Amino acid sequence: MRIVVALGGNALLERGEKPDAAVQRRHVRRAADALVRLSAGHELVVCHGNGPQVGLLALESAADPALSRPYPLDVLDAETQGMIGYWLVQELGNAGLRRPALAVVTRTVVDAADPAFAAPTKFVGPVYRREEAERLAAERGWQIAPDGPRWRRVVPSPRPRRIVEKDTIDELLRAGSVVVCGGGGGVPVVECDDGRLAGVEAVVDKDLTAALLAVDLHADRLLILTDVAAVMRDFGAPSPRPIASLDVADLAALGLPAGSMGPKIDACGVFTAATGNPSAIGAVEDAVAILRGEAGTTVRAGAAAGAARPEFGGGDA
Repeated sequence: MRIVVALGGNALLERGEKPDAAVQRRHVRRAADALVRLSAGHELVVCHGNGPQVGLLALESAADPALSRPYPLDVLDAETQGMIGYWLVQELGNAGLRRPALAVVTRTVVDAADPAFAAPTKFVGPVYRREEAERLAAERGWQIAPDGPRWRRVVPSPRPRRIVEKDTIDELLRAGSVVVCGGGGGVPVVECDDGRLAGVEAVVDKDLTAALLAVDLHADRLLILTDVAAVMRDFGAPSPRPIASLDVADLAALGLPAGSMGPKIDACGVFTAATGNPSAIGAVEDAVAILRGEAGTTVRAGAAAGAARPEFGGGDA
């Protein structure tokens, strides 16, 4: 099978952990072990999140006295692709992968008129107590929002329309490589009137980018691997219950948060409705069991199979 995996940024750095390189490398090694097992006999594409990492780089850039102004988010997105891509490629080899693994710096075309630019929802950076978050927001011009009991910075997250390097990724897969791409949702760019591409201040949701790639690459499965075992019913209640299986038609009624599990369910719905193929959400270490339908939450097509994908607003077919 051809499998596209979306690996959550929080799976590489858990809440409350120090963002030290050694801490993140430990999580990358654990993810790589699971991905190597998953890759046996299959073509594999790995997208990854970058919320904690790009937020850290933004803080460092803002505090650097050598700069006249901080680096823009599109540049920081590219930096995280190089850093995390390097870690993943190296640890996949160390975990026993016997095929080439390549990290591709990927650009994602978004719409300059996307309403997300006026309503930021994408969490980046560390969590704060509310008082500290409000102080930082006032000092630095941030927008903030609650993320569980803590608060975080939020930035625009426009929907992906086209992956610039999609054809290259397809060629690498056909040549037998495991491809790490779409990191942080891809570097967000817009198409100018003269045909040029220009970076914009945003972070694209990596789950939606992975879904777009999975549709365009004619993938058989989309797996969204994160730090939770499954989608939970009654999340936040005293006794949340894992959901083993859902139909695409059931997804809208779940009412999941826009900044966390919501995009994951959205991405699964888009891929499964467009292709008729199952998608799934679950914990990184359960990747093989999730593929078999023995763990996590599987989303099935039902009557929605073969639907168009208006959620992407166009793009490469």
